[in-house]
Amino acid sequence: MVNKMKLVFASDSFKGSLSSKKTARILTKAATETFGECECVPVVIADGGEGTLDALMNTTDGVLIPTRVHDPLMREINSVYGVFGGNRAVVEMAQASGLTLVESAKRNPLYTSSYGTGELIRSALITGYRDVTIAIGGSATNDGGMGAMTALGIRFFDKDGRLLDGRGDDLSRVCDIDTGRLIPEAGNTAFTVMCDVTNPLCGEHGATYVYGPQKGAGRYELEALEDGMENYRRVLIKTFGVDPDEIKGAGAAGGMGAALRLILGADMRSGIETLLDLAGFNTLIRDADYIITGEGRLDGQSSAGKAVQGIGDRAKKAGVPCIALCGCLGDGYEHIKEHGITRIEALADDSITPEYAVSHAEEVYYQRALKIMETLKG
Repeated sequence: MVNKMKLVFASDSFKGSLSSKKTARILTKAATETFGECECVPVVIADGGEGTLDALMNTTDGVLIPTRVHDPLMREINSVYGVFGGNRAVVEMAQASGLTLVESAKRNPLYTSSYGTGELIRSALITGYRDVTIAIGGSATNDGGMGAMTALGIRFFDKDGRLLDGRGDDLSRVCDIDTGRLIPEAGNTAFTVMCDVTNPLCGEHGATYVYGPQKGAGRYELEALEDGMENYRRVLIKTFGVDPDEIKGAGAAGGMGAALRLILGADMRSGIETLLDLAGFNTLIRDADYIITGEGRLDGQSSAGKAVQGIGDRAKKAGVPCIALCGCLGDGYEHIKEHGITRIEALADDSITPEYAVSHAEEVYYQRALKIMETLKG
């Protein structure tokens, strides 16, 4: 009896053209047309930003829980968090405090708050979940996580003892932090943060200067926010005895990383590693013949904790050949071969421009997938 070919498909999304789900469907179509009967295992991939909740719900058969929260401008909206595995919940920051929730003309991180993310966490805690994973990519905020912590009972005061709302412009005003009213359920909950950046809270490579511009901050806003973040850092040091600039990822999501680590004691983990663990990836690739992964652009940054690296490393450890099918290649892409990637293909090449590859992504991806399957068949 001949064993069926087992193929695992685990690609990140190709921004603006192909979702992770779509790549798996196209690869499955190409595989069945080439091999006839074969075992195709799709794994929806995300890196901790927008789409992470969907990816985890797909890979864990989880359930979405609808929740009413406030968006970054404190307008009431319908949102969701996910639950799976009996006692586990996952909160995606983008669902409540995401940049896409704010109209372009109204984007200004001086006036946005992460309060809604705290409301999602609070809802999960009150409902009884004691293992909470928080994906903190794609935020519209630069408030140091003050908004989210306010929703969980933490109080921030100015020098005159006035209570602050916890927006970006409150960073320069905060003088004292009262943790005494933290929601009690947080005390016996394990928090994990999915975070793929290592930025400190302050400075040239910190939360404000690196991510502030994409959230709508101009030169004036950047200077005001950075001055405020420096003040916030001093207050955090005074309160917790720890310099957040020494915590990798403290500057993630406008400083949300610092708040989750110092106030909730969260474990900061790579987004892709967390997702692969929750999805049971090591079990899924057991006895696989090949893994096919990919992303929109494969370059030097891909080897710095991104999805393709995480998947390639696990493939290498399991002894499974791993192919990267990507949109295009950039400088330093070849370094990914050090992480278990045995073959690299791109939609854009000498015969197809990047623009055409994006506008005809499904068609080109399918043709490349067929080519790969035919070579695997021999």
